[in-house]
Amino acid sequence: MAPTSLTTSATIFFLLLLAIPICLEAKPLKLKQTQVVFYMHDWETGANVTAIPIAGLPKKPWAVGTFATIIAIDDALTETIDRNSAQIGRAQGIYVNSALDGSDLHLLMSVVFTNKQYNGSSLEIQGANRFFNKYREVSVVSGTGMFRLARGYAILETVFLDLPVSNAIIRWNVTVLHY
Repeated sequence: MAPTSLTTSATIFFLLLLAIPICLEAKPLKLKQTQVVFYMHDWETGANVTAIPIAGLPKKPWAVGTFATIIAIDDALTETIDRNSAQIGRAQGIYVNSALDGSDLHLLMSVVFTNKQYNGSSLEIQGANRFFNKYREVSVVSGTGMFRLARGYAILETVFLDLPVSNAIIRWNVTVLHY
């Protein structure tokens, strides 16, 4: 029994010796912070609709302000409040009205960047959007491309709202930590 445990111990010791140079040469990743501001154009009516109710309660209107309504989105993200300004990407995913009184949207979306600076990268967003509040905060839970392993938050502010027709422009101020 002693020779087997001695052989095992010697093997483990030898492997640890081999691992030391590898660990010494490994460079820790540097954590970076990026802040980006953009405007999300969420249009349920009119020309170029980008948000469409896809499910809801039976015998109830499927609308952004109605509990249990699920809306699929592919909203333009622009540099300024102007819908025709330079597009930096798309917000793609769903939001669900998750409050019985209709005051809260739960966001599940990807911010997919198409601009030169972040092209091919994305941020994953999740959280409660109490859209009647002036400012709301949602979580950045992940990312891809230059935002791999991202975490952070976004402050949302509605800068235009036409509630009767469910059209809105939301200013996003996003802060992310990533490697």
